[in-house]
Amino acid sequence: MEIRRFSGEYAEQVSALVKRNLLEVNARDYPLAEMEALSSRYDADRVRAIAAGGHMYAALEEGRVVGAGAISPAGAGECLIQTVFVLPEYHGAGIGRALMAALEADEYFLNASRAELFASITARGFYERLGYAHKGGIMRLDGEMLYCMEKRAGAGRE
Repeated sequence: MEIRRFSGEYAEQVSALVKRNLLEVNARDYPLAEMEALSSRYDADRVRAIAAGGHMYAALEEGRVVGAGAISPAGAGECLIQTVFVLPEYHGAGIGRALMAALEADEYFLNASRAELFASITARGFYERLGYAHKGGIMRLDGEMLYCMEKRAGAGRE
């Protein structure tokens, strides 16, 4: 497996893996109708738009996208980790960790003092194991049923 910066040629594959996660994995914790509506919005154009707003990485196995993640600047001294998904059959294989390592090695993370992300109910434990804590020390779901989490980033570790 290798991690590469996103190329537009991966947009369809990334779209498909996000949709699969929403419908096969996140639907365990969220109403299926909501996941169907959300997945319908994750087409290749949306993937390209997310990539254009920051840096996106793709995890590839024999040329096939098996995971993807993105990071973007989020204001003074902050960055936002977003769109981290791995094909369901690869969960637990270390691909998510490898993607997070790539995102945390990215210039947006290294130049920020704080990284923020919005974790699904499904992914909360994964991010906690990587050192992300609930913003303000309070574990609560927002209006979209996501947890706001944060971690000191590159510039915040000095």
